[in-house]
Amino acid sequence: MTESPSKLSVSGLVELLQDVVETNFVTVTVEGEISNFAAPASGHWYFTLKDSGAQLRGVMFRSRNRLVERAPKDGAQVVCSGTVTVYVARGEMQLVVDHLTQAGQGQLQAAFEARKESLAAEGLFAAERKRPLPAFPQSVGIVTSATGAAVHDICNVLRRRAPDIHLLLRPVKVQGDSAAAEIAEAISDLNRYGGLDVLIVGRGGGSLEDLWAFNEDVVARAIAASDIPVISAVGHETDFTIADFVADLRAPTPSAAAELVARSRQELEAHLDHLIIRLQSRVAQSVALIAERLTGLERRLKLSSRDFVSLPDNVNDLMNRLVLAMTSRMRQYSNVLGLSAAQLNALSPLLQLDRGYVIASKEESGGGLVSAEELARDDLLWLRFARGQVRARVEEVYT
Repeated sequence: MTESPSKLSVSGLVELLQDVVETNFVTVTVEGEISNFAAPASGHWYFTLKDSGAQLRGVMFRSRNRLVERAPKDGAQVVCSGTVTVYVARGEMQLVVDHLTQAGQGQLQAAFEARKESLAAEGLFAAERKRPLPAFPQSVGIVTSATGAAVHDICNVLRRRAPDIHLLLRPVKVQGDSAAAEIAEAISDLNRYGGLDVLIVGRGGGSLEDLWAFNEDVVARAIAASDIPVISAVGHETDFTIADFVADLRAPTPSAAAELVARSRQELEAHLDHLIIRLQSRVAQSVALIAERLTGLERRLKLSSRDFVSLPDNVNDLMNRLVLAMTSRMRQYSNVLGLSAAQLNALSPLLQLDRGYVIASKEESGGGLVSAEELARDDLLWLRFARGQVRARVEEVYT
């Protein structure tokens, strides 16, 4: 009977590996490209050191990195000297760096700068190409991942600021080998679809390689060829991609892109209130001026009786001119007020009902639903039409 080999605990195996690694690799010097660089409040540096075939986690403690002239950035090519260790708590091998020197730009960063220079020379970044966004867009196309945080951030902002705006999501991969081609195809698809006022193209934050699809030539040219104004919303505020330079407008985050698209109803109401206050102020000033002029006329009547006969004609002439001036001024302010009221009315979700849309809600007077994921089978719904509403029950939910 063959004896089974003795079993090791996970801790025991990792400690054996740690002993092998740290015994055989006392000091090593490695060249690679920095990625996922992080410098938290502790002062330590955490990053990934990689080349085309492999990657290794690295750490440089504060006592060592304070001797480095400047912190490296993602994409920087560096030479690191230190010791290879095994971090027992996670069972991961890492390089504890004692010395770090810059070796030049990494391949990705160099490719980014070269493509940026080339496309700028073609005029794709020119300011005269940029188109303004529509003041009150009714339909917005979104090109991003269907499962990422970006689409949820955009929908949340638009649902709060302008719930009547129609959204059309064209889901794509936002990183990986096929991502750039999918993004470019999605932009073309939405242009062929038509009826959209603006496109938001983007994703959440990440490293330089995570965002690389938005630096590809095919995406830049698809944005440049779009007949619909494009907002680029890629990564965080400090991230810049080629798409940002080509797009009609760059937003620092996906949420900021949604805020640029839709002026909130509260802003419009505040603007309307401001116009009303200005109108009231102008009318009050006009009335005060008229009263002052009438007082002056009365004073002249008392002081100059010889002109008494002609005064009625003057007063009538002044009154006629006053009526004409007031009528003209009131018509002008009425037009301004009517335009603002029409703009506010255009944002009313009830107006969409006359176009054949329906508002679905769980409560009779509740807010509209924006996602099928909020419903479950057998849920009761209120469907509100332009004229009347009905009670319905959910039989199936498709997401």
